[in-house]
Amino acid sequence: MVEAWAFQLDKFLESVIVEKLSRVIIMRTTSLRQNVFYLLLGAMWVFAACDDNTPESGEVLVEYISIKGDFIEDGGSSQLEVMISPTNATNQVVEWSVSNDLVATISQEGVLTAVSNGIVTVTASATDGSQVTASKSFNISGVGVSQVLVESITINGGDITDGRAKQLSADVFPANAFNKVISWSVSDESIAEISSSGLLTPKANGSVTVYAVATDASGIQAELVVNISGVNTSIDGEVVTTKAEILNALAAALPGDKIYVRSGTYAFSSTISISKDGNSSNMISLLVYPGDDRPKFDFSAMPENSSNRGVSLSGDYWHIKGIDFYKAGDNGMFISGNNNIIEFCTFSENSDSGLQIGNGGSNNTIKNCDSYYNADSLIENADGFACKLDAGTGNKFIGCRAWQNLDDGWDGYMRGNDNITTTYENCWAIKNGYLKNGSVGAGDGNGFKTGGSDDKLLKHNAVYKNCIAAGNVYDGFDHNSNRGDITIYNCSAHSNGKNYSFSSTNPAASLIIKNSISLTGNSVDAFNATTTDVTNNGWQDGLSTTSGDFESVDMQLLLSPRQSDGSLPDISYLKLVGGSDLIDKGVDVGLDYQGSAPDLGAFELQ
Repeated sequence: MVEAWAFQLDKFLESVIVEKLSRVIIMRTTSLRQNVFYLLLGAMWVFAACDDNTPESGEVLVEYISIKGDFIEDGGSSQLEVMISPTNATNQVVEWSVSNDLVATISQEGVLTAVSNGIVTVTASATDGSQVTASKSFNISGVGVSQVLVESITINGGDITDGRAKQLSADVFPANAFNKVISWSVSDESIAEISSSGLLTPKANGSVTVYAVATDASGIQAELVVNISGVNTSIDGEVVTTKAEILNALAAALPGDKIYVRSGTYAFSSTISISKDGNSSNMISLLVYPGDDRPKFDFSAMPENSSNRGVSLSGDYWHIKGIDFYKAGDNGMFISGNNNIIEFCTFSENSDSGLQIGNGGSNNTIKNCDSYYNADSLIENADGFACKLDAGTGNKFIGCRAWQNLDDGWDGYMRGNDNITTTYENCWAIKNGYLKNGSVGAGDGNGFKTGGSDDKLLKHNAVYKNCIAAGNVYDGFDHNSNRGDITIYNCSAHSNGKNYSFSSTNPAASLIIKNSISLTGNSVDAFNATTTDVTNNGWQDGLSTTSGDFESVDMQLLLSPRQSDGSLPDISYLKLVGGSDLIDKGVDVGLDYQGSAPDLGAFELQ
């Protein structure tokens, strides 16, 4: 019998011990075989007992379990889930259990249900024989607590007298009401609309009842009668009150449409692109709502970058009026469209020229606009207004002011286009080259830069009528190698680095200056061109221009507030006093005048 077992033992040692112990040599003595026999007999029982949990060939066992789910705070239930690793485990079924079923029970689908308030530990066990488990404790609360219903609602608000939207609110009592959410509605949506957050927006003058209704089971509701007045019933366009409404209205605009912007600050982080076209008989208008304060388009969230213009206007026949454009990452507005009117707007603290016309933009009119404190981080290149580089012809600036811009008040430098004409009427360039804080920047500091180009050959024809250049760091009216025709009628230059600077180097084709004055410039004026017609000015014909000729020489008056219609302020600066020898000393150049002949300078004695 021992020999029979020895034979079986030989086989077993070959298949198990020899294989597992890497060539261990076992001496086949009878006594050794007998001893090993008894040892293996016990091991066989162990192997047999474990045989049911031994994975089949190729089965992937669970290695890790994680329980996920929420605490129960309302006395209800919570669906728990498990995350199993590895994700390709063959059997991912777990068995759920709880530490105390008097606190909560759990189904085998993982639904944990509250029984009483307390803490319970949930365990998830793998069923694939891997013996992997996971446990997590859950707080159970809200059991046996009755839900407190709303007892009363008070609407906070009042009448609307300015036609503006008003934010309403509601106080819900008691303070511990389980559900304090309310639903808003109005009695007549033709009078006003109300949002889910309680913003009441008037549509017509009249009275409307506002309702605030509890959304729990209480059925409690409150009412408030709101009298609405101040709605402009003559408005024949779309009224916008949010950034999204502005952008949507601009994108959908059709010829003849009018978009009215209510006052407020609208923050934009990307360029507003306006590409739709109106036509000569039906312009598209973007306007301040009548009677409102000026809306402000704030681009200060933009980083400084040449692609971060505030508004890019490529459309034709737009009328934009009464809006402030602030702190864009490049131009406040860039115009490449044609036949647009930009009126009574401001452009301030932008990282390049406040308003620039380029890329062929032609026949645009910029009227009664101000551009100031524009400066880039390099402190060298930002103008108030710029009709330059590849701009088209026929653009006009009327009644505009540019002050304390880093580079120039107006820049006409050419690159990419040639022989265009730009007109400036009643425009004031003040203290350009100075920064907002009053220090001198690294820009050119000219009032009106008439032109110039890289190759010194391009022509920017410029016409100036009744313009003022005062206190600019460098030149009031600047040549800068412009080869075009320059005409200056009834202009005033006061206390610039050089009031008029037209060099004989790369001279202009022609220079005409008539009826103009030069007061206390810091260096000698120059009037050179291929052909010149410089006559009837305050430094000629035995005339001299002094501060005594004027009511005031305080250039700070040039920054006085505009009149309500957007026109320039009525000030005493550089207005002639009675008895001045500059009265009636001009020549008729087609501008309005009183007396026997035009007076000299930008202002006619009244």
